[in-house]
Amino acid sequence: METLVRPTAAPGRRPRASLWTLRFLLTAHLVAVLAQPVLAGLFLTGDVDAIEVHGLVGSLLALVAMSLVAGALAYVVGGRGRLWVLPVTVLLFLAEGYQIGVGHSRALEVHVPLGVAIVVVAVLLAAWVWTPSAARPRGAR
Repeated sequence: METLVRPTAAPGRRPRASLWTLRFLLTAHLVAVLAQPVLAGLFLTGDVDAIEVHGLVGSLLALVAMSLVAGALAYVVGGRGRLWVLPVTVLLFLAEGYQIGVGHSRALEVHVPLGVAIVVVAVLLAAWVWTPSAARPRGAR
């Protein structure tokens, strides 16, 4: 009697620790990003101290965005995650750096629309990172 041994496919590397790191970073980033329009609104309603907190949170966002780039790099390279995540986080970091500059220069005609764009991208990234698609390795459908 002959038995057939079927070779099993080696499991592909999937982003695990790097995905959870990215999830944590993107969620923390989203919370800080969503606080920004609230703080700006408080300032506009007369709470003059809110603008200092708005500036502080904005500066901290640059640090979080820098960490996001490192987390995305680990996710893409080490975890074999989706490639597009890395350039998007780099662009987000650059946009937030520019946002800090135009905010300090009081160029509201740029600061407000750029802030809206940053919020939209942050929401979309944070929503995507919790989907099953984010957990699949690169090349898998």
